Amino acid sequence: MRALIVDDEAPARAKVRRLLLAQGDVEIVGEAATGRDAVAQIKRSRPDIVFLDIQMPRLDGFGVLDELEADGAPYIVFVTANDQYAIRAFEAGVVDYLLKPFTPDRFDRVLDRARSRIAKSTSDTPPPSVEPAPAERSFLRRILVIDNGRAVFLPVDRIDRVDAERNHVFLASGGERFRLRATIGSLQARLDPAQFLRVNRSTLVRLDAVHEMHEWSHGDFRVVMQDGAELIWSRRFRAVAEREFGVGQ
Repeated sequence: MRALIVDDEAPARAKVRRLLLAQGDVEIVGEAATGRDAVAQIKRSRPDIVFLDIQMPRLDGFGVLDELEADGAPYIVFVTANDQYAIRAFEAGVVDYLLKPFTPDRFDRVLDRARSRIAKSTSDTPPPSVEPAPAERSFLRRILVIDNGRAVFLPVDRIDRVDAERNHVFLASGGERFRLRATIGSLQARLDPAQFLRVNRSTLVRLDAVHEMHEWSHGDFRVVMQDGAELIWSRRFRAVAEREFGVGQ
């Protein structure tokens, strides 16, 4: 597992480095003291995991996320002394969160989760294939979900949103939630992009289920669904939508 350490404080980098060197399966591919340097090193070194400080001058941890491609981003662990960022971090798609000061045991648990997720992600990667032309692609019209012995053919036009949680996704539909063993990326590839939009790393929404959107902060939008749920459309994924599907200004 290849790791990158990002923190503007040398002692903090040294602590993470020491804990990583105690592991037998981790290669430290670099360190960065600024957000700009972090982005450059991530794109150049392609680490599997990044221990990323939030509060850094000029470009903070959230800014680093905004600079990365939505697909293929490394496993991100935010390392910070402030727990006030936790909710925003997970809405932005950060996978784990280390609150300073942390113990070696807490660090090891985070690393164990990372190993499992990275190993599963690698094993789930399909072999290279020829991508069909857009006109030839067929999208799902119904999804068979089986949960606690109950089977339902759920029409995709009744799905309000899709929420990722570990190795499953949850399909919200008219006040009900259906669990499906899948990754959000694999399901997104089977859904019509004219109907569904990825608003952040862990959420897809059906466009007709969106009530309204409001500018939020740092380029993010607050999305209000027809059922009253509120989500964040991150600037990072908004840029992807604008580039790939012409959504935006």
